[in-house]
Amino acid sequence: MQRAMEAYGRPKSRKRAPGFGTLVRIIIDQQVSVQAGAAIRKRLDELLGVVTPDAVLAAGEEGLRSAGLSGAKACYVSGIARAIDQGDINLEQLGRCREDTIRRELMALKGIGLWTADIYLMFAIGRPDILPIGDIALQAAAGNLLGLKERPTPQELGEIGKRWQPYRTVAAVMLWHYYKKMPAQT
Repeated sequence: MQRAMEAYGRPKSRKRAPGFGTLVRIIIDQQVSVQAGAAIRKRLDELLGVVTPDAVLAAGEEGLRSAGLSGAKACYVSGIARAIDQGDINLEQLGRCREDTIRRELMALKGIGLWTADIYLMFAIGRPDILPIGDIALQAAAGNLLGLKERPTPQELGEIGKRWQPYRTVAAVMLWHYYKKMPAQT
């Protein structure tokens, strides 16, 4: 980590306010480039003003798709808005729960898997010891930084990550920062 910091400096904070808007942002950013995610979020903000469950429900899935969300993501975001509106989940109360409870509750919502739940734990709730081991960028950065011949598997990254406990969130942020700047692999 020291080598990464010396080479590329400190990463910017990724802290976000907990709640629906941040969860929607994380879903939008799944498996798209940074630029594509930013463009979709901008169009969504223009459409809705403030990203709230009520605004999403009023726009409907068709409105969300007009802002650039895929059909699947529009369905997920609408479903989460409905779950909040119907009282099936309370993101404010959820933030006070244990990590396993937060993951379970979030992953019960269609469109939210382990990666999304972990990102929400890290950046919205501010949990200090989360490492999304399935993230390919984290695997690649850790492998490169540690001089490994191959990218570590999720299980191997989990083992590697034990050395960064109880601050694996900090390590993950540093690894993502390193990944954005590291030399291309041949």
